[in-house]
Amino acid sequence: MSSLPRRAKVKVQTVVPKDEFSSFSELSSASEEDDKEDSAWEPQKKVPRSRKQPVPKESKPKRVRRVKKTTLQISEGSEGVAVKEELNNSVAIADVGLEDRKNKLDTVQTLKTAKTKRKNSAQSPSGQRTKKLKVDEEANRASTLEGGHEAAETPSTSAMWEGACKKEENGDDFTFGQSPLKKMKTETCPQGQPVRLPANATNIKEEVEMNWDIVQVLSERTNIELWVCANIIRLFNDDNTIPFIIRYRKELINNLDADSLREVRQTLEELRAVAKKVHSTIQKIKKEGKMSECLLKALLNCKTFEELEHVSAPYKTGSKGTKAQRAKQLGLEGAARTLLENPGQLNLLSYIKPSVKGLSALQDIETGVQHILADMIAKDKDTLDFIRKLCQNRYICIQSSLAKVSSKKVNEKDVDKFLLYQNFSCNIRNIQHHQILAINRGENLKILTVKVNISDGVKNEFCRWCIQNRWRPRGFARPELMKILHNSLDDSFKRLIYPLLCREFRAKLTSDAEKESVMMFGRNLRQLLLTSPVPGRTLMGVDPGYKHGCKLAIISPTSQILHTDVVYLHCGQGFREAEKIKRLLLNFNCSTVVIGNGTACRETEAYFADLIMKNYFAPLDVVYCIVSEAGASIYSVSPEANKEMPGLDPNLRSAVSIARRVQDPLAELVKIEPKHIGVGMYQHDVSQTLLKATLDSVVEECVSFVGVDINICSEVLLRHIAGLNANRAKNIIEWREQNGPFVNREQLKKVKGLGPKSFQQCAGFIRINQDYIRTFCSQQTESAGQIQGAALTSSAGVEVTNEKQGKKKSKTAGNVVPKPNPLDQTCIHPESYDIAMRFLSFIRGTLCEIGKPEMEQKINSFLEKEGIEKIAESLQTTVHTLQVIIDGLSQPESFDFRTDFDKPDFKRSIVCLEDLQVGTVLTGKVENATLFGIFVDIGVGRSGLIPIRNVTEAKLSKTKKRRSLGLGPGERVEVQVLNIDIPRSRITLDLIRVL
Repeated sequence: MSSLPRRAKVKVQTVVPKDEFSSFSELSSASEEDDKEDSAWEPQKKVPRSRKQPVPKESKPKRVRRVKKTTLQISEGSEGVAVKEELNNSVAIADVGLEDRKNKLDTVQTLKTAKTKRKNSAQSPSGQRTKKLKVDEEANRASTLEGGHEAAETPSTSAMWEGACKKEENGDDFTFGQSPLKKMKTETCPQGQPVRLPANATNIKEEVEMNWDIVQVLSERTNIELWVCANIIRLFNDDNTIPFIIRYRKELINNLDADSLREVRQTLEELRAVAKKVHSTIQKIKKEGKMSECLLKALLNCKTFEELEHVSAPYKTGSKGTKAQRAKQLGLEGAARTLLENPGQLNLLSYIKPSVKGLSALQDIETGVQHILADMIAKDKDTLDFIRKLCQNRYICIQSSLAKVSSKKVNEKDVDKFLLYQNFSCNIRNIQHHQILAINRGENLKILTVKVNISDGVKNEFCRWCIQNRWRPRGFARPELMKILHNSLDDSFKRLIYPLLCREFRAKLTSDAEKESVMMFGRNLRQLLLTSPVPGRTLMGVDPGYKHGCKLAIISPTSQILHTDVVYLHCGQGFREAEKIKRLLLNFNCSTVVIGNGTACRETEAYFADLIMKNYFAPLDVVYCIVSEAGASIYSVSPEANKEMPGLDPNLRSAVSIARRVQDPLAELVKIEPKHIGVGMYQHDVSQTLLKATLDSVVEECVSFVGVDINICSEVLLRHIAGLNANRAKNIIEWREQNGPFVNREQLKKVKGLGPKSFQQCAGFIRINQDYIRTFCSQQTESAGQIQGAALTSSAGVEVTNEKQGKKKSKTAGNVVPKPNPLDQTCIHPESYDIAMRFLSFIRGTLCEIGKPEMEQKINSFLEKEGIEKIAESLQTTVHTLQVIIDGLSQPESFDFRTDFDKPDFKRSIVCLEDLQVGTVLTGKVENATLFGIFVDIGVGRSGLIPIRNVTEAKLSKTKKRRSLGLGPGERVEVQVLNIDIPRSRITLDLIRVL
């Protein structure tokens, strides 16, 4: 805490040059604003604590580390005092090159600190400073700074963006140089973390300077505003996680959702991968001595892998060599160039050498020249641009047909699955994503043959353009030479350009389809993870089976295993086993049965439905539900399951997992690798790297937004919190076991491996239940009081009096008893605690009222009276940050936003497929969503399909905000039967409405 006032000064000095920049860029800026800002900051500078605190020894290493990162912003054009002031600046990216006018009073106070920083700043590489400044210039260009009304004088972490959030025209305030200010540690907000500029903030600049602006290109590809893209790049460079950005930096990203943020990050990674590939290509060509200024410029202009491939293709060295390369080795390249530049002087007979293979006859020479010309045409950028543009306006179709020579290993059933695509043709602009994935799978299985059909009209127009424009000889060419040129064009199109276009079309279609498939998987997974839990019930999990019996597991409301057993319901012993099941349900007062949807599910469901209809389990009112058991078998034999349930048979573990999936779906499903949950579409055919990254991000998002109680949650759940990983989660559990429960969030900083950045990212998503720690806290206070008299000697043997004990503790914080903070049970981030306390004083509320109806009443009346925007302005923060604070203060302690989602569908009876009739109206639960339709469980043992054309906006719930028309797993719907195909067990449904 002793270093706190010094960090507050850093923030004060950070903001002042930003005001100078605003007044510098906007000549009409009023001087009253400057005076106002000075007066707003003056009280903080005069806080007695900031003057009398000496520089502690233990904080020196921290200052050195910060200097290495913050000295990048030292202005070379500043003079005297200005340099000293900017040495204290840890963020001021927009301050470079501006003279200091306002901080002369602080110079005397910070002289020693400035000297120390200047000494350490000499150790930081000058190259990093240059790269940081280049990013600043990019951000300034992208934001087109006009100098809006900024709330720069604000001490809060979010208030820097107040003006930009309130007015659209001030969106330019969201720049690279300003976003880190949100993490500044201030005097009045000790929980906030100081800014830490990442060393890798300019990855691309370090590797290669591109001729395009990454912010501009990212904005064009994602259709997102420039200032938002600039902020997103800076936030990701600063190692911020998506959940943290979505909840606590919403104003910087213009309220984008998590899916959009993931798309931007993916596009950003692709652009960086292109830049990295360009860099390696440049190095390779330079090493071979083939680099020219024109080639370097062309390479640095490449924005995609395809462009890079075309530019660098002529400089690739193949092991065998192409036909053009072999012709060039024979010395025919000069003849090919002469044909184009001066055909009148070309004499092919002079190249004949009877003793050399390939030059022995005139026909061989003509063929060699043709191959060289064809290669030149196929690798010419203007030519390729023309043919691509031509194809955009013409009919290009993709066709699939049954392979003539099918492999003997191909199963007949697999062939029948691709019946729709055995004679299929579709325009590439109209084909659906799932159709592309189906065609690709059929091709990989050697069942289908796929080709892209480009009409002859495209070829004829292309050849005509080449002869008349791009490849027209510069003089009169004899007919035999024109024939060579025509043959070269035909050969180039057929052998090189057409296959290239086919590869490009197929790659683009496949890439788009894979991305959409992964996004669909992510949406389904989120919906499944956020299924509403069923707390407070004792549950019986049933893993159905025939020969090996049905495995039973009864779990308590706290997920403890009470009993496990095996019953044989389908081997002629059903009546005898019914007595055992009834006895178990009565002994444990269990009235809810959870049945897995695997083998023998239908028969097990019928068995329980029959007993329930006969009122066999009276006096218990038993209900049952069906739950997906995807991944349960894999989890039951995993090391995690063995560690959690040692000594228990793996078959019984799966029954426990099935029951827990209803009790707390999120806590149970995170134990399973997402791709095994089974709510995707063609998940094994898409890029596994992209799939894993997206699904892991979705899991992190769900777990973080729901939050975890750090004193009772499992290690598996904890590792999915934003900012944490397996090692940090393990260290947190070990610290908890050694030191007892966490009393407040600040104790997280004591965990090994959990630094300031990790704390910043995870703190807002970790809850500390106040009831749980009250007893522990009181015991700790009593024990601390008993040993307080004995702790008067320091570790070095120096005697300390009672009067000096407080000062000693301020340095070592050795025996300080941690105190609980009621705000730790809310979603409010520690960096905003100061604002929350000021807001409580405004409404005259107390910390004891958090989550109670009185608090909600005070907040609502105050909001009606003042308005949220006016309150945010008076608190010097943003509306988004204030809304998070209001939510955190008004939500009950046990609040779980998953209660708004759908719960499992509990049933007492069963319907058979034969009982269905066309026109029957049923209710069901969405099992899976795909790009071609929605699969719904209507309780007949076979899911029905709602074709995607029947899912319209008018039928969807108006209360739920949707990013797309897609329904997700777990949603309850009302459907009507359109068609029943009993032999193929297919049911076609129509969506009536979402319940």
